[in-house]
Amino acid sequence: MLAVCAMLTCFFTPIATFTGVSNLRQTVNGELRLIPHDNPDMTNQILYYDKVDIEQRGFLSVWPLTVLTIVVAAITQAALFFYKKRRLQMKMLAFAFLFCVLDIFLIFIWAVDDLVDGVTVAMELDEVGITYHVGTWCTVACAVFLFLAQRYVKKDEELVRSTDRLR
Repeated sequence: MLAVCAMLTCFFTPIATFTGVSNLRQTVNGELRLIPHDNPDMTNQILYYDKVDIEQRGFLSVWPLTVLTIVVAAITQAALFFYKKRRLQMKMLAFAFLFCVLDIFLIFIWAVDDLVDGVTVAMELDEVGITYHVGTWCTVACAVFLFLAQRYVKKDEELVRSTDRLR
């Protein structure tokens, strides 16, 4: 249940924010979110993905991250209801863990790197600073929770099998 809550938190919090300084010493702020929204605190609204021509500016589309987050949350939620079929539950948790690790890989390696590269080129920035936020760390926490869940379901299965041998 904690893994599902962690993945759903990713939809409502930013994954990463960046601050860049242009050649003209103008500060440009932006953020990477699964669901873009208008934020009056940002100095340059063009950086939101729903308002950007992705091919022209080289920005990243976040739909793979969104789909993976939904898949992980759905598989994890479904695994909760298979408590009588522990083998199937372990397989579902293993797939959810795999997808969660892929999601983490996409956030750290693909999404943020493409974000920085696209923003640097499109906005002609000299330097870009990245700050990871709750959305990133909730995905990492979800992977830990899924690992622990799979481990304890396996221990439970071993306990049930050992009691079956005693009969």
